[in-house]
Amino acid sequence: MNTLTKNPGRLAERWVVPQPMRGIRPPPSRGSLPRKPRRAGAAGEPLTTRDGTPLVLRQIRADDVEVLQRFFHRLSPEEVRLRFLHPLNELPDAFAHQLCELDPTVAFAWVLATPDDPVYPDLPVEIHAVARAHFDPVLAHAEFAIVVEGRFARQGFGTLLMQRVIASARKLGAIELWSDVLLENSAMLDLCAKLGFERGMSLNNPGVVRVSLAL
Repeated sequence: MNTLTKNPGRLAERWVVPQPMRGIRPPPSRGSLPRKPRRAGAAGEPLTTRDGTPLVLRQIRADDVEVLQRFFHRLSPEEVRLRFLHPLNELPDAFAHQLCELDPTVAFAWVLATPDDPVYPDLPVEIHAVARAHFDPVLAHAEFAIVVEGRFARQGFGTLLMQRVIASARKLGAIELWSDVLLENSAMLDLCAKLGFERGMSLNNPGVVRVSLAL
């Protein structure tokens, strides 16, 4: 749910300092992916979906690049449009690296993922939701974005992720959390209203609502 831009090539500027693109490559197949050992202290909070699927809520890691790209490719075109406010066909390598390799003083991202845990040796590690924010230390404002894979929607995970975003933004010193949301994205607008966000129109962007929460 980044701010609407007429030039998709400038998309990454909302979150990171732009760098030269290193090209696009298709995501690797699951069968070719070696499992990486769990990192100490990175297991996250265990969760379970309604159908019994084990998940964890954790912060994004630098080695999540390919996992994040696979997550993007599982999103429907409509889910991508609601998240980025315009169509986006690929998540290029350079952009994916920048979304995973964050400076913790100005950015964070929480993910809903399958456990990278020896208890589940046959369960491939995948990301199923991402909620992130970028902190502007000059304005003390943080812009957030969130997307949940369709099969895990309407199970309370969006609320949980947003609560983590709010808490993390406060820890960075943000006094306001905000995002631009398409007016048709009623599910996101309802979630923001539930959490106390105020609504206002986004300047120069018809059909876009700016939601903000004083921290």
